[in-house]
Parts: sequence; C-alpha cells; structure tokens
Amino acid sequence: MARPQVLIGLAVLLACPAAAQGEACSLDWICVESQESPDEILLFARNLRPWPIVVSIDVESDNLAADPIAEVTRSLAGNERLQLVRLERTDPDRAWHYRYRFDWTVGSADARHDDSYLYGLPFGAGESYRVLQGFGAGFSHTDLEEYTVDFDMAVGTPVHAARAGVVVRVQESYDEACWDPACGRYANFVVILHEDQTTGEYYHLMRDGALVTVGQRVARGELIGYSGNTGKSTMPHLHFGVYRASGWGRTQSVAVRFLTDEGILNRPRSGSRYRRP
Repeated sequence: MARPQVLIGLAVLLACPAAAQGEACSLDWICVESQESPDEILLFARNLRPWPIVVSIDVESDNLAADPIAEVTRSLAGNERLQLVRLERTDPDRAWHYRYRFDWTVGSADARHDDSYLYGLPFGAGESYRVLQGFGAGFSHTDLEEYTVDFDMAVGTPVHAARAGVVVRVQESYDEACWDPACGRYANFVVILHEDQTTGEYYHLMRDGALVTVGQRVARGELIGYSGNTGKSTMPHLHFGVYRASGWGRTQSVAVRFLTDEGILNRPRSGSRYRRP
C-alpha cells in the first residue's frame, strides 16, 4: 500500500564541440535544451504545460566549468523557458565532454499550503471507510509519505475530490498490482493542482477508473473516479495525500485536516472509521 514515484529521470550524453543544439523531453511535460557554441553550452528547461513544475538537473563534464553550479533545482511557471546551467570551456585546445540527467514533478517548490483549509474525505457524502494506514503509520507512511492516508475501499468504490482544483495528470491504463517496487509504475491515479500550488493525489484507481481529464476543473466533493488495486499494493484501497513539490521528482506530503461528521479530524489513525458529512 504505497504511492509510487511515477516520474523517471533522463540522462543525456553529449560530446561534440561543434555549434549545435538538441533537446531531451519527458512525457510531453518538459524538455531540456542544449545550445552549443565553440566555447560554451547553455542548458535550458522548457515547461510544455500551463501548470508549474519543479525540475532538477545534474551535469557531469570534462573541460567545462559550470555557472552557477553543476546541480540545480528550479521552479518553472506554466509554459516558462528558463536557463538552468551555463558551461564554459576551460582549455580552448582540448575537446569538451558533458552529460546531464534531470527529473521533474508537478507543482512549485515555493508552494505554501493553506493550513486553514479543511479537506473533505475523498468519498461520497454519508459514507464511511476504515483507515488502513493513517499519518505516520510504520508500514509505508513514513518520510515523504508521512502525512498520507490509505482508505479500505473495495474495487469500484466512488472517489471524490477532497479539494477543488485543476486536473493535471491522469493514468488509468493499468490493472496490475504487487508489492515489488517495480509495480509502482503500474498505479492508476488522478493528480489535482490546488490553488496554493500543492497537489491532491489519488492512487491505485481501477483500470479505466478515472472520470476526469487533464485540464478539467473539479469542485470539492465532485466524483473523479473509482478505487482499485493497481501498482505497488497489497489489497484494494485508495491512497490519498496532499503534496508539495521538491527536487529530483520527489514530493513531500503535507499535514492536512479533514471535516468529518464528528468535527475536525487533525490526524487520521489506522483502524479508525470516519464518515463524510
């Protein structure tokens, strides 16, 4: 029962001291472009979507000095193009070589979560479900996943948006599940970008279980899909969390509060049941 890292970094090797340019792209979201001259290389990131992303890049080189540094993490606004690194040739009589790797995730490193917001439980009004793992559960809700919740929901249970926002990522093509780390790539999910630039993420949906599309605005409580048992999972359930983007494709879960029919819930606990008003 775990949320996978679904974004994969790319590595590019270049070793040609001629004026040229090239690019490496990932999932129709971001391209890293190189602009080369005899004495320098400029590396840019280009956000292909209208929503913010965080990109990290690490450059290894020979006979090139990095400005400002060889490893950087930057936030890009929607459709922004930004210079990440400048490489300057140090010995004009020697060839240069360089390669880089990069990774990215949706959101902004500058996101400031609205701690006053009360989230809805991610299921239908009047429904209640048992928590398999609450905040800080030792099985898999630690470190980056500390403030996430697994709800015991059978395959096909309606999933509702816990907060309004715009749908920025959808995956619904898989029907595989296991506990091997490699199974993480087979999780179906919906990712919703909130007004404060955090993301609400709903994982392990059933195959063809998303009812929303990328770019769609959804309201709090709106039906967005159906729970399942896909990806790195041991049983049918819904994994829900709110995240802030950080470097190298990672996201840090954020502590949130829920509104239940018994009042405000500050810390969901494993084994407890909560009802949506």
